[in-house]
Amino acid sequence: MKSKKTEKMLERAENHFYRGDYDEALRMYGLLLKDFPELQEARIGAILSDIAYENDEEAQALFEYYQVLKGEENEDAEQIIEEMIGSLDDALEKISDLLDGSLFARDETINGISYADFKELVELRGSFRRAFEDIMFSTRVVITEKEELLDFLQQLVENGFNEMAMRYIEGAAVAYPGETRIQDLIEKIKG
Repeated sequence: MKSKKTEKMLERAENHFYRGDYDEALRMYGLLLKDFPELQEARIGAILSDIAYENDEEAQALFEYYQVLKGEENEDAEQIIEEMIGSLDDALEKISDLLDGSLFARDETINGISYADFKELVELRGSFRRAFEDIMFSTRVVITEKEELLDFLQQLVENGFNEMAMRYIEGAAVAYPGETRIQDLIEKIKG
């Protein structure tokens, strides 16, 4: 069981991380690890702070997911995040190979792949979920048409990415007021 002092330091380190002060977060996680080398929360925080130097968005997304897992009192939260971090390099390498290959065209000005290319990746991976999990922390899917957006939202909902779908739906509802398919997706998420 962690002491109140340890809990307080973890909380402060997390706050620094959330604010994007990765130097201070890493310093605090390092101090915790010096005194408590087996403290998994500090280990995960230090690793994610280090990742944040190269990719702030990716690190923040993983950190938020980790916080959700901890909030759900998932006993495997640390293991899940460590596996995601471990497989992240593999996924980035695979995606890079796909994007560099002749199959996909990457638009460097917007740093992503087109929705059509993403759908090809879905076919290659065998499922929307697997393809989306492969790219969700490494690149963006560029959607340029209303039908692509609606299809993407539908796939997110059908594959259990409801929170993410709702974030997109909020913007889509503003862009396409009165679109019944968006309302249907909202109802499906609520139900």
